[in-house]
Amino acid sequence: MDHVCKRFGEMSDAAMMPFNTMANSMNFPGSGMDDAHRAAPTGTDHLSGIQKAAIIVRVLVAEGVDLQLSALSARMQENLTRTMGEMRLIDRTTMNAVVAEYVDMLEQVGLSFPDGLDGALSLLDGRLDAMATQQLRMLARGANRRDPWADLEAAPDTDLLPVLEAESTVVGAVVLSKLSIDKAAGLLSQMAPDLAQALAISVAKTEDIAPDTVARIGVALAQQVTDKPLRAFAKPSTKRVGEILNSSPTALRDRLLAGLDNLDQGFATGVRKSIFTFQDIPARITPRDVPALMREVPSDDMMFIIAANTPEDQPTLEFLLSNMSKRIADTMREDATALPVPTAKQKDEIMARVMGSVRGMIDAGTITLQSLEEEDV
Repeated sequence: MDHVCKRFGEMSDAAMMPFNTMANSMNFPGSGMDDAHRAAPTGTDHLSGIQKAAIIVRVLVAEGVDLQLSALSARMQENLTRTMGEMRLIDRTTMNAVVAEYVDMLEQVGLSFPDGLDGALSLLDGRLDAMATQQLRMLARGANRRDPWADLEAAPDTDLLPVLEAESTVVGAVVLSKLSIDKAAGLLSQMAPDLAQALAISVAKTEDIAPDTVARIGVALAQQVTDKPLRAFAKPSTKRVGEILNSSPTALRDRLLAGLDNLDQGFATGVRKSIFTFQDIPARITPRDVPALMREVPSDDMMFIIAANTPEDQPTLEFLLSNMSKRIADTMREDATALPVPTAKQKDEIMARVMGSVRGMIDAGTITLQSLEEEDV
């Protein structure tokens, strides 16, 4: 075991080469070895390559070896970690057999080259001229990605417009020329008239641009548009607060919104756009969706809301009742008169159930919310 640790430490990156082979192969040992070394020792045939790699990692960690597993691909790191979490006990005979295989491979390594173009550039740093280095780094950025123009075609207009506005008109003209006609036309229609005209005129200047220049433009812009920093939360903060307030009692929601207005009116406005309450139904739900909505919402809950007879609820109640069967609406109104008026707490609980049903239908795509007028400005 000491021999494994010593060799791993001495060879550094070179020691990762057989490890990569082991982790990537489904049935280690891999190719490239002579017949004498290719035969797997008894007792390891039932293990996959990634399981054997996990055993080696466990042994080296136990021996205090500083493993540079960050050199592995993200997918390999994930698979290795998952495998280590799934494995339990390995008998000593199997462990020794796996270590013997690894040592055998380690002894065959004569020279280690860097992994990928980025690694080669780092190795040759200062030994290439600036122009060659720049071109190779551009190639390295695009080597492992799909067609950059496909990324730009799929990117939202809201991400592309700021990029086009910041770049030169010639670069913008190249982008418009490479995108689909519909995509380019949509982008032009959203630009300021002067910029749209300048880009359209600049298309004439793209005739003599070399293909490799167009390729570099695509790689650079695709990286700028698609390579965004990871965020802890997928939804913006205004939407997260709005969803919390959606499920909060009315009095608490109104109090918090008033406080937000005083502290940050812009943030409060964004939160209000994310809030969808019972009172918002007439403005956000189309009349044709009301019958489906009323079939989902318990009729008893609706009758208790009618019985509460709260002024702020009347517009929504009238909207719902007038867009459903008149017979059913009249029956609900009549039956509601026999019910006791719910307390404020009971009403909040009823509203929470009703809006939970509504939001469930929205999430399922059964009904669709209309955009608020202020969101379209």
